[in-house]
Amino acid sequence: MDRRTFLLAAGAAGATAASAGAFWHWLEIPATVQAPGRDLGHLLRNRRDLPPPRAQFEADVVILGSGAAGLAAAWRLAREGHRNFILVGGPEPHGNLAAGAAGELRYPTGAHYLPLPSRESTHVRDMLSDFGVILDGAQTDRPYYDERYVVHAPESRVLFDGVWHDGLIPTDTLPYAEREEQRRFFALIDILAAARGRDGRRAFAVPLDAATRDPTWRALDGASFAAWLDREGYRGRVLRAYLDYACRDDYGRGCDEVSAYAGLHYFASRVGEAANAERGAVLTWPEGLGALAQRLHAACGFASPASTATPKPWWLDGMAVSLRREAAGVEVLCVAPGTGGLETRRIRARRAICAMPLHVAAHVLDGLHDFGFDVREHMPAHAPWLVANFVLAGFPAELPGAALAWDNIVHGSANLGYVVSTHQDLRAGPPPRTVFTSYCALADLSPPAARKWMENAPPGELLERASADLRTAYGWKLGAVCEGASITLRAHAMAVPSPGYLANPGLRALREADGPLQFAHADLSGYSVFEEAAWWGECCARRVLSA
Repeated sequence: MDRRTFLLAAGAAGATAASAGAFWHWLEIPATVQAPGRDLGHLLRNRRDLPPPRAQFEADVVILGSGAAGLAAAWRLAREGHRNFILVGGPEPHGNLAAGAAGELRYPTGAHYLPLPSRESTHVRDMLSDFGVILDGAQTDRPYYDERYVVHAPESRVLFDGVWHDGLIPTDTLPYAEREEQRRFFALIDILAAARGRDGRRAFAVPLDAATRDPTWRALDGASFAAWLDREGYRGRVLRAYLDYACRDDYGRGCDEVSAYAGLHYFASRVGEAANAERGAVLTWPEGLGALAQRLHAACGFASPASTATPKPWWLDGMAVSLRREAAGVEVLCVAPGTGGLETRRIRARRAICAMPLHVAAHVLDGLHDFGFDVREHMPAHAPWLVANFVLAGFPAELPGAALAWDNIVHGSANLGYVVSTHQDLRAGPPPRTVFTSYCALADLSPPAARKWMENAPPGELLERASADLRTAYGWKLGAVCEGASITLRAHAMAVPSPGYLANPGLRALREADGPLQFAHADLSGYSVFEEAAWWGECCARRVLSA
């Protein structure tokens, strides 16, 4: 995009002068805007206009999509010696795990951290062990992690009433009643984290497939989290604002739109421990979960099918636009940019793993309803996200006595704060350049309205929204060190676990589908995190291996 003039307002906490009277500072910040998949996705509406296939490939298995689910399926197949497969990368290689770079700096354009995996997440622990992130005891209660990837202190802080506080929720300056309410809520979370259903499974577990089926616990899915909080007497403004932030952070929507089960699951399921880290610690990399995507990709040993003598597995650029079942298996048509324009390719395989978001699969697959999934009734809402990376030539000055943390949030903001890509740098002094990554779930708009706004808003308007928390924290000092911004629009970033999502019969049908075509995506869990997506990829791969 062309350089745009962007108005930076000094935030209330940006400087002492700003608290007395805000002033304005004009700066030109070059901003680029990318909307992964938008152009290729529009091809799904006009498949009849595609050119005839120019090449045909065959494999035992074809995997459609290279996000966490597709990569996990490919990694498991390759790890177990099954290499006769093709992975079609999709409109954006690595999907929500994608990352970017600015010179020597790397940054996430999607997911940026991974909680310590619990005992149920054996598949994630296997990966982390293979990649050297877990150094010992991968399947024990408390594995030993490479400390380079365990987030360093200070981990988080929150800007509240113009002052930074340690952690994600302010406590020490609140009235006694609000502090007591917080204590009561987190004491309940400790109880729920250890609770089990009558089937012996944990009440809240990751992956969700490992959690209890006990109707007593699953009944929590019948109401919104906000309604449950009202019923249980949790009404403190600070606690409610924090819980709403947590829902927007993991689910893309606020407490009033998220299931009570999902709201509690966010806290009670995170029980992973480490021999060398505190409970509740997370794993992170400068490029976020792009680091795991790159490791999964490399472990598969993909080759290009440029020569028929090249051994599989193969990676094909492009996007699937048609998936049909045939007598001998499946047929897939893919499109990819070629030297003379778009090229169409045909793939025939014995089995297919559909690792695409369900809103895409509904356009690609002929007959999704044949699997028991009715698009009008069973499709979860998908929350749009805006991720912006601000490349900085130095660090803006902090408030007196405040130390920059890895995760920094502004209490009560419509955005989700910002993370620092260079936080894990172990050098004695700060690096000369860094990247602050801002996250915004656009939960203040309905998903359709947010998508429309994202499509039509000029770069300056997108930049204004993306920088809101940074401007509140730094005011004009942000612009003084900002070299530029890269904005990523994710129009259908994640499924929303609305009340009733646990009982969604269409999702259950797709989870259980087996045979020539099976499904793997975080959408099958009704919400989007790495562990869930990777779990369904793992399940599909194991079905293939056992057939």
